[in-house]
Amino acid sequence: MAIVDLVMPKLGESIMEATILKWLKNVGDAVKMDETVLEIATDKVDSEVPSTAEGVITEILYQENDVVPIDAVIARIEIQGDGPAPTIPNVEKAQSSEKHATAQEDIKETTAEVISSKIKHEAAIKSHTRFYSPLVLNIAAREGIPLSELEQLEGSGNEGRVTKNDLLSYIAKRKRGDGETTSREVSTQSAVPAASQGTSTYTGGNVEIIEMDRMRKLIAEHMVRSVHTSPHVTSFSEADVTNIVQWRDAVKNDFEKREGTKITFMPLFIEAIVKCIKRFPMINSSVDGDRIIIKKDINIGMAAALPNGNLIVPVIKNADQLNLVGLAKQVNHLANAARNGKLKADDTQGGTFTLTNVGTFGSLMGTPIINQPQAAIMAVGAIKKRPMVIETPHGDSIAIRHMMYISMSYDHRIIDGSLGATFVTAVAKELEHFEGREF
Repeated sequence: MAIVDLVMPKLGESIMEATILKWLKNVGDAVKMDETVLEIATDKVDSEVPSTAEGVITEILYQENDVVPIDAVIARIEIQGDGPAPTIPNVEKAQSSEKHATAQEDIKETTAEVISSKIKHEAAIKSHTRFYSPLVLNIAAREGIPLSELEQLEGSGNEGRVTKNDLLSYIAKRKRGDGETTSREVSTQSAVPAASQGTSTYTGGNVEIIEMDRMRKLIAEHMVRSVHTSPHVTSFSEADVTNIVQWRDAVKNDFEKREGTKITFMPLFIEAIVKCIKRFPMINSSVDGDRIIIKKDINIGMAAALPNGNLIVPVIKNADQLNLVGLAKQVNHLANAARNGKLKADDTQGGTFTLTNVGTFGSLMGTPIINQPQAAIMAVGAIKKRPMVIETPHGDSIAIRHMMYISMSYDHRIIDGSLGATFVTAVAKELEHFEGREF
């Protein structure tokens, strides 16, 4: 008999932990190779974890709703025979050093900090905010403690880091209200609105209270963090997309018959954005402390609506290397995968610029929030027919044109208003000067 460790798989370059949603197998159940054992979720996408061996589950180390660092052992499988166990990612040494801990929460925190600190150490030193372990952030989110309040706490950990015990002690003092909080804690609480401190704003009346689902909580946290991180500025323009509308109407049936996929407006918008990013590479950047990272790869994220009303942003990798047919196929593939819950973890990783089509929902324009750590996000509104003044060599005239508003929110730390406005205008001109092609 041999024992094989089932570990939490790595689900993406920047993902360091995942939440266990549901165990599909119990202790004592037989599993086959590659059979799904449990369902997990990250802040990007839901996924399934298959068995890495055929045998019987002898131990389950984490429960549903637990947040688990990648490479941590989550279950053990007993396999038949005396041969060597299948090759599994080597995490036993990292795990064995934690076995002396008596509390499961302490094991999770230490493991998560060890894994995360290796990747985030340099960025944490250069950042204006302290590094927090995933466990500390999860506890803070559960208790309604915003990041601004966390940063005011005195930490007893290495280099002043706030530990789990620091946070739990602070929470206990807050709940007691016994006046034992420090002066820094008191001043912080007075500066934060009651709703931000987790206190209820419900005052009675005819209301319905709905608990946020897991994804909505993650979206909320991501949006708040983005606004806290980047000073947002939004610039607007409008584009005459009559040429695009007429061309698409003329070729869409033949396009679908020949290519086996529909031609929507989204790949046309992405094509224009990619051309302009090549002219203005600073738009395709991010901030790392005091450094500006200009991305050579152009990976366009496209916001997609899920059946439950939430949004997710799958990414078209190397969009500048795809022609219009390739973009159309990628857009449709990712949109269908998102709607059917078939996105892979890698499908939502590595975006460098995001496009959201608020016109899909009938909105004329929007002021989107930046998808960190990117520097900009563009929104396109609904296409509407409007009477417009057309300038010609023979004089002005009024004609019915298909018009669309474009907006872009950008990180004002690295993108000034002149560059932001110039880029939005450039995209609008690129759409207006669209030249049809044969298929």
